[in-house]
Amino acid sequence: MKTKILSLITLVLLLTACGTKKTAVASAETAPAAKEAKTVELTPELAEGKNLYENSCVKCHKLYEPKKFTKEEWAPILVSMGKKAKLNETQLASVTNYIHSQL
Repeated sequence: MKTKILSLITLVLLLTACGTKKTAVASAETAPAAKEAKTVELTPELAEGKNLYENSCVKCHKLYEPKKFTKEEWAPILVSMGKKAKLNETQLASVTNYIHSQL
């Protein structure tokens, strides 16, 4: 009976996660000239990058808004932090693509 309940819960969670539309919204503070917030729909790759960024980086320090730094400033930060977080090349590319999509 417990197995059936756990299986049902797992199935519901999986279906819920697959059906959820994930978007990121730039805040008005990061774009004061913009009257409306820019919405970026996250592809599966970008969602994975966001997940890696949020779960790997927060282990050691607070998360920074992607717009805090320029693309050029992010490059050495991501390489250095990627090594410390033990991200492989694919994972680092996902995080980099996510950060760049938010700029």
